Formats: sequence, structure tokens, C-alpha cells
Amino acid sequence: VQLQASGGGLVQAGGSLRLSCAASGRTFSSYNMGWFRQAPGKEREFVAAISWRGGKTYYADSVKGRFTISRDNAKNTVYLEMNSLKPEDTAAYYCAADRSGRIYNPYEYDYWGQGTLVTVSS
Repeated sequence: VQLQASGGGLVQAGGSLRLSCAASGRTFSSYNMGWFRQAPGKEREFVAAISWRGGKTYYADSVKGRFTISRDNAKNTVYLEMNSLKPEDTAAYYCAADRSGRIYNPYEYDYWGQGTLVTVSS
């Protein structure tokens, strides 16, 4: 599975962005998908994940109520809708594919996309 993340950019605090992660390969629908982020000088942290069928979603407390993860298996794409953005959301955002079910741990993920940079100005 190859993953290509896009949709990052510069936005003012309170604004919105939608990230997309397009996957190649016929097995996309069998993977749980996650979004992680990494700010300069910080460790990569879990943001959100969605089960392979899309029936279950998981969020970090810091984004709950503001971010929404979704997927379209027909389009081999997972999305991260980000609203009410804050300066502390500034980071490179990465999508990743997982089969283990241990979706909070980045080391359990099998495939990673390149990062897309989100910058939130105050």
C-alpha cells in the first residue's frame, strides 16, 4: 500500500482544513487507517483513526469535537476534517495504514505516507 497525503496549508486560528490520504493497492479496505502529527522538536503523536470498515473512529483528546476522520473505500481515500484549528495544531500530518488493531501506537502501523504540513497562525 502506498499512501499520499495532501491538503495541508496555512490557516488562521479558528479556520478549517481537510486533509486527504489517497492509497494505492487493492487491499486498502482491509486496513485500519490513522492520522498522526509531529511538531518540530516533538514526538509523533496519535490524532485519529478509523476502522477498516469505517464503523469505529478514535480520537486524541486534544482534537475530539474538532476533527473528524472518515474514509471512502470505493475511492481508496481517508480524510481528516479539521475545524476550529488552534496554533498548537501546527505540525506535519501523516496518514498510516494498520492491520494490528493497535491503532494508538505508531510503531504498529505498516505503511506511512509523506507528511503534509499544517500551519495555524494566531
